[in-house]
Amino acid sequence: MPPVDLSGGQPSAGGGRSQTLPAILLIGADGMLGRAFRELFHAEEIPFRAANFPEIDLASDASVAQALADPVDVVINCAAFTDVDGAETREAEATAVNGVGVGRLARLCSARGALLVHFSTDYVFSGEASSPYPIDAARAPVNAYGRSKAVGEALIEESGSRYLLLRTSWLYAPWAKNFVRTIAELARKRDRLRVVEDQRGRPTSAEHLARVSWALIRQLGAGEGVRRTFHVTDGGACSWFEFATVIAAAVAPGCQVEPCLAVEFSRPARRPAYSVLDIGDTEAVIGPMRPWRENLASVLCRLEPT
Repeated sequence: MPPVDLSGGQPSAGGGRSQTLPAILLIGADGMLGRAFRELFHAEEIPFRAANFPEIDLASDASVAQALADPVDVVINCAAFTDVDGAETREAEATAVNGVGVGRLARLCSARGALLVHFSTDYVFSGEASSPYPIDAARAPVNAYGRSKAVGEALIEESGSRYLLLRTSWLYAPWAKNFVRTIAELARKRDRLRVVEDQRGRPTSAEHLARVSWALIRQLGAGEGVRRTFHVTDGGACSWFEFATVIAAAVAPGCQVEPCLAVEFSRPARRPAYSVLDIGDTEAVIGPMRPWRENLASVLCRLEPT
């Protein structure tokens, strides 16, 4: 990477501090996490270039090469095949984007000297643990989506690129399709909901994820040899039932949320029973992660209509 200042300051015309902003390419800027980055960058007056499908198609050599043709210092990849159940019958398509496509992007970032910031998932793990998964835990996905993301992780590691690989889980925001908006809508319409109690993880506000990711980029991204994996989530852990109970209580107190078991719901893709990610390394660099109840409260008061 050319010498750049990743602090987000503006170039000075004289007298003040002189800073050079990195050239940022935000891939998948129209998605849930991409929007969180867009709003963060606009608020902090950080220039960036957005690229969405079909302008950039990770499954195409030519498309990715064209998107990275202009000078770029930091590539933030928020694009992914995210249909967990759909991946069970479309695994080749999911792997073409989440796996092979990510490897293609990593190799081009290496050739361009750009830092790749890529997001992965708790679903690369088996879910059989009983304590939080460390960053170096063995990948052992139990569904097609997790396998596709695990391929992408391995190809990044093999690419020779400089990277920040950020695993996250249970992503939500005031916008887009996600668990929080779904439960809020159902709670307003129904007297009773049944939600899975025997799956445990860490919720993650997309806005929190964008802020922490940018902080990691600023602190570590200029390093010539940076090849790091971090787990970024909200603080604390819960079951889907606990998460839903707090959501319903805030938006529709009259709705009763009842616990049930995952086996009572027939879904194409198996979910890990325990996917709590160890966020200790991230907190050592950034400081404590804001608790999920606080991040959730901030989101619930700004939910966009479905």
